Amino acid sequence: MKSAKDFMDEANAVVPRLGAKEAIAKYNAGGGVFVDVRDSAAIAKTGTIAGAHRIARGMLEFVADPSTDFHNQALKPDADIYLVCGAGGQAALAGKTLKDMGFEHVTNIGGIGAWKEAGGAMEG
Repeated sequence: MKSAKDFMDEANAVVPRLGAKEAIAKYNAGGGVFVDVRDSAAIAKTGTIAGAHRIARGMLEFVADPSTDFHNQALKPDADIYLVCGAGGQAALAGKTLKDMGFEHVTNIGGIGAWKEAGGAMEG
């Protein structure tokens, strides 16, 4: 049986992690696609990155697949995609899913709290 730790270890092995300050620099430089993978209730409590796409982890495969009615045009296989969540675990797992789907440049930027504490742009 595979444990949650096994899944996390696999995700962390293939999805690079970027600290909040470095992630904010990438955001300020423009060009990246920022995605919050938490559910809407979690986002409502804390807010999210200004302009981030809100794609719950449970819908990610459908939103990332151009053959579905749920596809988000911003999710292109060669786009620089930066994922955020509550603490970094969901972002890592979501990143692994995107990598498995063929997305090339996926980065885990950790938790929204670190982003906010480092002065990252936020919206309700």
